[in-house]
Amino acid sequence: MSRERVYRTRAIILKRREQGEADRVLTVFTPEMGKRAFLAKGVRKSASRKAGHLEPFTQTSLLLAKGRTWDIITQAETVYAFRGLREDLDRAAHAYYFAELVDAFTREEDSHPEIYDLLLSGFHRLEQSPNLALTARWFELAMLKLSGYQPQFFHCVECGIELQPQTNYFSPEMGGMLCPRHGEGRRGAQPVELNVQKVLRYVQSRPYAQVMQLKLSPARLKQVERLLGGYIRFILERRLKSPVFIHRLTAVAR
Repeated sequence: MSRERVYRTRAIILKRREQGEADRVLTVFTPEMGKRAFLAKGVRKSASRKAGHLEPFTQTSLLLAKGRTWDIITQAETVYAFRGLREDLDRAAHAYYFAELVDAFTREEDSHPEIYDLLLSGFHRLEQSPNLALTARWFELAMLKLSGYQPQFFHCVECGIELQPQTNYFSPEMGGMLCPRHGEGRRGAQPVELNVQKVLRYVQSRPYAQVMQLKLSPARLKQVERLLGGYIRFILERRLKSPVFIHRLTAVAR
């Protein structure tokens, strides 16, 4: 096989689907090529040596051969397995959410090395996080920034003035906060109390280590989650599956 038809890349496994009797099509995220779909031939056979290196969330090193429909994985070697995510249901659910967000916000073959780095660091942080919900809010805001949809929480998106310490309004359509003059009574704009605004600004603007020092009530964290979740649904024009599963797990744990 000629060298022109063979290449290597590192990749993070986002999702997979069955193909034929023994194959799988894997959606992965790579640092150089962005999101790609690759074919893993025979990976569902019990004798397959590649299967253990192509599990969800795994960071893996791939050798690929160019094909007509999909490039074909000929070799796979685990770089980092993230077993801590797969062995804990709550962490696994959040990892699926991170992968689903990356999948939803990116197009095939658009290079986004910064998103690859974010997903990699996000998985590492999920393995150790004492507060999965807060880690998820950090990841959402980081993903929104890198994909060009960073919400504005410090100034009114209509008039540009610095927001005052009061109830202001959030408009998904406008992409950020509105002062009372431009937000009150505006269709689709929701009031946001001051303490929620402070949390959003802090998580958006501070390093992860500082974000994780926040002590928030479950109710406050839920308010932040609803606002960001609504904004993400507005952008994507659809509801993601993973948050629904996370909410079911949370309800069962109570």
